[in-house]
Amino acid sequence: MAKKQKNRMNVVYSTNPNFSFDTDDSDEIETPSAHQQKLYVSLDKKNRGGKEVTLVEGFVGTDDDLKDLGKLLKSKCGVGGSAKDGEIIVQGNFRDKVMAELTKLNYKVVRKGG
Repeated sequence: MAKKQKNRMNVVYSTNPNFSFDTDDSDEIETPSAHQQKLYVSLDKKNRGGKEVTLVEGFVGTDDDLKDLGKLLKSKCGVGGSAKDGEIIVQGNFRDKVMAELTKLNYKVVRKGG
């Protein structure tokens, strides 16, 4: 299995024995704990062909943590959906169930919309 190479910046070759590469590690974001995050849960129908989805917005953290939380919510509701770009989409009207699950996980949850 090949090693994953770091993004090395601005170096072609160096003869300096004490040289170390500058790496681009600026895109790594730590995920704050659950009680430090405020998530907004709403019901959305726009641009979805009349289908309702439960939308969870406001997540701050890594994509892996977002996908794990999305997977947990989708499995608790027994439906599909997606998790990308800082938001989780759960197919169907599961706003109350999603809010209850997020509250159990110690997230600050705000109901958005009507």
